[in-house]
Amino acid sequence: MINTVLFDMGGTLEDIYIDDASKTASAAGVLRILQAHGIEPGLEIPEAIQQLAEGWDRYAAYRGPTNRELKPEEIWGNYILTSWGLDFETVRPFAEELAHMWEVTHYHRQLRPHVKEMLSGLQDMGMKLGVISNTASLYQVFRTLEDYGIRDFFRDVTLSSVTGYRKPDSNIFLVSLNQVRSSPAECAYVGDTYSRDVIGPQRLGFGATFHIHSFLTQSRDMDIPKDVRATYTIQDIYEVYTILKTRTERREEVC
Repeated sequence: MINTVLFDMGGTLEDIYIDDASKTASAAGVLRILQAHGIEPGLEIPEAIQQLAEGWDRYAAYRGPTNRELKPEEIWGNYILTSWGLDFETVRPFAEELAHMWEVTHYHRQLRPHVKEMLSGLQDMGMKLGVISNTASLYQVFRTLEDYGIRDFFRDVTLSSVTGYRKPDSNIFLVSLNQVRSSPAECAYVGDTYSRDVIGPQRLGFGATFHIHSFLTQSRDMDIPKDVRATYTIQDIYEVYTILKTRTERREEVC
């Protein structure tokens, strides 16, 4: 029986997308932070955008095959800003500042409609709730949940930046399961990518998986086998509540 629901963050609890405006704003943010710390890269915005994209490609080449997440100072000092002549020691004092700014600026973020009602319904059912998120910032997810006014719904928030493991690696899910004290069979996972949010939980034997489409879905799931399917495909996040409510009621009727 499902008694725990764990959620992805970006693309699932919140709508998220990237466009030219967010690319420009995040590049300007990097330059602003560096300048505030006495570093003048001498780059115009278009060149900064290009070099930052190349830096993220370097980091993706590391984390993609390994499903590992480094700390912000390692990401920015050893990958993102190396072409700017910067290194780990130089970046370390303000690496989280860069990481947080990037997460909330490079991506447009907005809480999906009906999230609060869905979480409230699940909470009234007695469900344990948690978040498992791949993120390159140590604190951004916590603060964004606070800003949305939904932080108190979750008894656990597990982040790749803290654990060092990225979804779909089993360890990040196991950390959360140990935090909420639930077995995989008792858990449902809700996410927007098959590659991270369906395959990972299914490998561990989660009781159910929910998939909801987002801006990120296609780019993250290009090589996913066609036979990979979630237990439920939903259009509105509120369906997580209605489906689990119906499942519970039917089980109670049988008993």
